[in-house]
Amino acid sequence: MELRLVTSSFSIELYFIYYKVLGTFIMEWDEGKFLANKLLSSKDSAKMYAERLSELAAALGFDGWLVNMEVSVDVGQIPNLEEFVSHLTQSMHSLVPESLVIWYDSVTVDGKLNWQDQLNEKNKPFFDISDGIFVNYTWQENYPKQSAEVAGYRKFDVYMGIDVFGRNTYGGGQWTTNLALDVIKRDNVSAAIFAPGWVYETKQLPDFQTAQNRWWGLVERSWDISQNYPLTLPFYSNFDQGHGYHISVDGKQISQTPWNNISSQSFQPLLEFFGESTAGNLEVVVDLKEQSYNGGGNLTFNGTLDDDIHFSARLFEGKLQLADSPVHFTFSVKSNGSSLLGLSLEFTSAVRKQKSVLLASWGDSLMTMTRFVRHFDNVIMPRRVTKLETEPSWVILESSIAMEGYMLTKIHAVCYKLRPEVHKSERQGKTMAFSPTEYHAVLGHLAIDSRTQNSNFPPSTSWLVDGNYIEWSSGSHGSRKLNVKLVWKLKDGKTHLFPKYYIYVKKQPNLSIAEPNRSLQLVQEYLGVAEVEAFYVSDLVVSSGTSRIKFIIQVCSLDGAFQKLEESPSLDLDVQGS
Repeated sequence: MELRLVTSSFSIELYFIYYKVLGTFIMEWDEGKFLANKLLSSKDSAKMYAERLSELAAALGFDGWLVNMEVSVDVGQIPNLEEFVSHLTQSMHSLVPESLVIWYDSVTVDGKLNWQDQLNEKNKPFFDISDGIFVNYTWQENYPKQSAEVAGYRKFDVYMGIDVFGRNTYGGGQWTTNLALDVIKRDNVSAAIFAPGWVYETKQLPDFQTAQNRWWGLVERSWDISQNYPLTLPFYSNFDQGHGYHISVDGKQISQTPWNNISSQSFQPLLEFFGESTAGNLEVVVDLKEQSYNGGGNLTFNGTLDDDIHFSARLFEGKLQLADSPVHFTFSVKSNGSSLLGLSLEFTSAVRKQKSVLLASWGDSLMTMTRFVRHFDNVIMPRRVTKLETEPSWVILESSIAMEGYMLTKIHAVCYKLRPEVHKSERQGKTMAFSPTEYHAVLGHLAIDSRTQNSNFPPSTSWLVDGNYIEWSSGSHGSRKLNVKLVWKLKDGKTHLFPKYYIYVKKQPNLSIAEPNRSLQLVQEYLGVAEVEAFYVSDLVVSSGTSRIKFIIQVCSLDGAFQKLEESPSLDLDVQGS
């Protein structure tokens, strides 16, 4: 049983399954009817267009298609339509292994545009030649069960649609979306959630982040957690949501410009909270406004907390099987006053006792041990790491744990305070009452790897960097504008080891007109991030007097580390007309 989601009704739709992204191929209205006739004019035409769509998906790196023929077609064209769907499915599987082609419940085998709201004899022929069907939203309570019976052993390839806007959808969508999910889960088929952007588009109160967490909480309570992570090493999260107001690298802000790039989204925490006491009142959110450690997001803990309790917030639930080599944890923290933040880890084993470990924050070791020895099997004081390039407000903590034969299953953040007078009273056996005090801490990132995995970046000479489609044009005040597509690749082809690249530019003035006796300081300007080995620079303004520009591709490894700028691959271009 799977949970899939479709974004809201923008002009371009994307269809998500876990980490798979499908393009939407849709034909509708009069123009769609005209194009459908062209597509389905013959079997050869149907196969040709199927092959072009497969090539497009392979070239752009997405994982298949949601096919929505939302037009009526002549019944004589149905064999050609079936050829199109069948050939698209086969060619996608050939070009992109594990890709998906999903049929939307729209046109039927008799050529009519007639949504069935279930899997039945009218749409099953398309289901049989594809990877699944996305059933229209207006189904009734017994339709999931009936669809499962028709699908047989492929019942989990039936995705019952839910419109979060609630337009004639079962259960009403919106804040009762879970009613439809409950029925779908009960009847053992899958779900397709359309337009969860409803939370944002309708400005749900009190704010987007709170409403977003609340809405996805409904999904979790109905279906529980559908995916566990970490599963493998290395694991890295900077809590980036693919949009924000700034960009940072290793604690230093490199851009203060608002941005949106969903491909840079990181693993997100599973924010459901567990505390020892109701005396603590903390809000935990993915924060996009406070300066980040890496990327544009972080996890902020803000509110009040009693001195004598600790507050636990779930971050991740994993299934990471540990081998004989130690596992290395690195995380960054920024906090105010006496606010401290650590990580609690839970390890399970089929043959051994469950273990809990606290990776504490900095501070007094003896006081920390005294405070938490009764709560955890082991309390570890991580090592503080100093990075010269990191802002001093960030503290980097590192620790290694050897847990051969265990599985890492839970990672929680632990918020607490340590004050000497509290622990003195505890040792004297006295009972004292404390008023909640202000607490503020930020978790910037979490990285988990093994010591056999380290960020050894290839030297810049190992990369081939080129500029394609170079185009210069005139700007204002004697400046020039540049359009160029940057492309790069490793000579040995192992670019899969590097999931992200930050792109910078340096502009060098003409030395013949530079002011004498002044040192030449070239400052790199951040341009953007790429998740593939290409980046298009559009309308880059190059001021008059600039003779040369250098593009720098800063490589990021799977564990979140960045190559030094001076050691990164680059491309030099002379300014045309300088």
